[in-house]
Amino acid sequence: MIAILGTGKMGEALLAGVLRAGRRPSELMVTARREERAAVLRERYGVESVANTEAAAKASVLVLAVKPQDMGTLLAEIGPHVSSGTLVVSMAAGITTSFISERLPADVPVIRVMSNTPVLVDEAMSVISAGAHAGEAHLALAEELLRPVGKVTRLPESLQDAATALSGSGPAYFYYLVEAMVDAGILLGMPRAAALELVIQSAVGAAVMLRDSGEHPVLLREAVTSPGGTTIAAIRELEKHGVRAAVLEAIEAARDRGRELAGG
Repeated sequence: MIAILGTGKMGEALLAGVLRAGRRPSELMVTARREERAAVLRERYGVESVANTEAAAKASVLVLAVKPQDMGTLLAEIGPHVSSGTLVVSMAAGITTSFISERLPADVPVIRVMSNTPVLVDEAMSVISAGAHAGEAHLALAEELLRPVGKVTRLPESLQDAATALSGSGPAYFYYLVEAMVDAGILLGMPRAAALELVIQSAVGAAVMLRDSGEHPVLLREAVTSPGGTTIAAIRELEKHGVRAAVLEAIEAARDRGRELAGG
């Protein structure tokens, strides 16, 4: 039995993905803070909604999908009901496996997950890290749960803050760039809707080429950059304004902020 505790947008996306992957609604249960939310999940997916304590007592896999600031309260509530054979999978940003383990019975395996918002369209990038008591079988089970909603990779927990800065926050960087490019199109006299369509399709096409071609991004960029052409003129301006350095510093700042938040 798999229980998703705190089934908000991310938790619901995972629930839907697991069901699409072939698990039966009877194999899952959910918890929600508000009864009206629980009713929506029951009606939409046919799963049972229960209290946190009941989920902790019954499930063999607990997915903790609450907000980071609510994690301590949740663990205090469910801790007495979790057995040593239960796998705990945390999707809360910045919460370490040791923080969770210290609030649960001894030897409970914990897996930490960093995912991102494309989980809502089955294109997530999920990074998983094993806690002190989690082994290969636990990592494999976590991968099985997450693959229906995107790609999964393993990294040491020491790199989770970096993964959060690069991939967890990553979609926002691309949206920011798209926003700027659309504004540029408007500056050049193009209607907003047309500019947005052009930029979105360019972004999708570039992403698919990056994923499927196997080519290094430098080679793909060079293929568009003709001698004396329009692209090199644009890139010269990007370099002149230090865009590459700004990206490096921005992602480093996101990593540092993640560490601050994790440290309370």
